[in-house]
Amino acid sequence: MAASPRSPKSASRSKPAAPAKPPKTPTALGWTHTARFLTTAAQLHQLPELDVPEIAFVGRSNAGKSTCINTLTQQRQLAYASKTPGRTQHINLFALGRQGETDAVLADLPGYGYASVPLADKQRWQRVMANYLVTRKNLKGVVLMSDPRLGLTELDELLLEAIRPRVEEGLKFLVLLTKADKLTRSEAAKVLSITRLQAGGGDVMLFSALKKQGVAEVAQLLWDWTHDNGDLPTSESGFPDADAPDEPECLDDPDNMGDDASPAP
Repeated sequence: MAASPRSPKSASRSKPAAPAKPPKTPTALGWTHTARFLTTAAQLHQLPELDVPEIAFVGRSNAGKSTCINTLTQQRQLAYASKTPGRTQHINLFALGRQGETDAVLADLPGYGYASVPLADKQRWQRVMANYLVTRKNLKGVVLMSDPRLGLTELDELLLEAIRPRVEEGLKFLVLLTKADKLTRSEAAKVLSITRLQAGGGDVMLFSALKKQGVAEVAQLLWDWTHDNGDLPTSESGFPDADAPDEPECLDDPDNMGDDASPAP
C-alpha cells in the first residue's frame, strides 16, 4: 500500500540544517591578547637574558603609552597608568604566545621628559634607556609613541638618533601618533607627512585607543617584526578571541593623567 503524502503542516516542521559556522580567522590581535606580565627591573642587569624577539615601547609621559599597550592587548591594566607622571622608573616585560610558551616579549620603558621629575632622575633614566636600546641583544623593534598635537620633541629625536646605528643594522621602528581622534582629517594628513620626514625611514601610523584606529594594523606589524615567516597562527593555536565581549574598552588617558607603566597591583 502506498504511503500517504505528508500533510503541509507536518512538512512545515522540518527545518533545513543550519550551515556550519566557518572557523574563526586567526588574527594578530588574538596573539597580542595573550600578553601577560613577565618581570620588572629597576636596572638593566636585572633583566633576564632572552632568546625571543623583544619590542620596546617608549615615549614621553602623557603620550598614551600604557593606554596603547592595554588597547593592543585588550586588557585594561596590563600596563598600569600612574596618576603621578614620570614617577614609575622600571622596565616591565610582558610575554606573548600561547599558554606555556613565549614567542615574543613587549618591553614597557618608563615615560621620559615630565617636568615634575627631578633632573637627576631624568638624566639617570635617559642613560638607562639609551643603554637598553643600544645593548639589548634580542631587541627586534622600537615603538615610539608621540602626541601628534606636540610632534616629535627634542628628546624623541635624541632617542631616534641613539638607535640609528641599530636601525641601519636591521632594527625595526615605528612612530605611533597616539590620540589621533583629537585631530581633524587635514591635521592628521599633515602630521603624518611631517613625521614621516622626521622618522627617516621608519614606519609611521595614526592610533586612537578611543576609536580603535590603527589597533589591528599595529598588532599585525608587531607580529611581522617578530615572526620571520609572517604566517599567522593556526586556529588550533589556543589564542583567545581578539574581540572578546567581556573585555572592557580601554580609553585614552585624560590629558593631565600620567602614563608611566608598572605592574598592576
